[in-house]
Amino acid sequence: MKIMIVIGTRPEIVKMAPIIDYVEKIGIDFVVIHSGQHYSNFMSDAFISDLELPPPDENLGIGSGTQAEQTAKGLVEFEKSIFRNMPDVVLVQGDTNSAFAAGLAGAKIHDVKVGHVEAGLRSYDLRMPEEYNRRLLDHLSDFLFAPTQMNYEILMRENVFGKVYVTGNTVIDACIRHLPIAEKKSDILSKLNISDYVLLTLHRAENVDDPKTLKSILDALFELDEQILFPAHPRTVNRFYEFNFMERIKKSNIRLIQPVSYLDFLVLMKNSKYIITDSGGIQEEATAPNIRKRVFVVRDSTERQEAAEAGFAVVVGTQKDKILEEIRTTLENQPPLPSKSPFGDGRSAERIIEFLLKHYD
Repeated sequence: MKIMIVIGTRPEIVKMAPIIDYVEKIGIDFVVIHSGQHYSNFMSDAFISDLELPPPDENLGIGSGTQAEQTAKGLVEFEKSIFRNMPDVVLVQGDTNSAFAAGLAGAKIHDVKVGHVEAGLRSYDLRMPEEYNRRLLDHLSDFLFAPTQMNYEILMRENVFGKVYVTGNTVIDACIRHLPIAEKKSDILSKLNISDYVLLTLHRAENVDDPKTLKSILDALFELDEQILFPAHPRTVNRFYEFNFMERIKKSNIRLIQPVSYLDFLVLMKNSKYIITDSGGIQEEATAPNIRKRVFVVRDSTERQEAAEAGFAVVVGTQKDKILEEIRTTLENQPPLPSKSPFGDGRSAERIIEFLLKHYD
């Protein structure tokens, strides 16, 4: 069996790292193909280096563009890469344009199977391009690796054609493996000279590209009696300047810093009071047994319902008054966090690869 492992964005690199580690360990033939969707060296190469992963065998250089441009270029480039490498399985993760393009390219080539890691997630928010990608990937994949029983049941209700298996989420594998390394290597806390802070991330298009929504979120954050640390994506910073919010942010309780490496970010999560985010991956990482942080999700819905049902995450919306009410009420009551993650026990990568081995025996 030969596996093509597709990576590109930060979450894909993080969540595929345990799979790459495991296939290396047991000696399976594989190639790692980097989509180039995150074309900044810092946003991709730094994560690969941090995780001590082998360099990708190919970087397709898909880069930026509209949704259609990025998907179309990915489809063309991944088809070429599949023909060059001729894997038995194309293994994609999540819901990015490049993951969808790689999956679709693989599905259209005879004798190549597609495996979707993190299958069955749904936000039901059709403003999100990712919602279309994840739905389409699930319905074209041969093997669907669902993180939870909830994801499995969603896929069963949708009558997907592929085989569905509950595996847990590889992000928990990654947190368990890498936080001890991060705590030894990272000096981010001393470098920033910071303690007693709330960690913030904000990057989704429906939040940062709409000036009204972005203003509503910022107005709520300004009124929190907290020091807020914000490693800001360059795209988000550009919107702050474009919408004339930057001067107010500089005078506020929000401390903007450059994006940090994966290991630094693990340390920042671990040492924060709590987290405010619109990221799906952070909702999962926060539940890892060695992190265990409460997360306030500045979105109207989440495809990580398990985190909310377990008590780790609270979906607070994007309206100022609701954000403040939900955060303040939750912090006043301080319900205890669960001791176990709803996303698995740290053996997800092993389950995924062992299933594929059984299939190809």
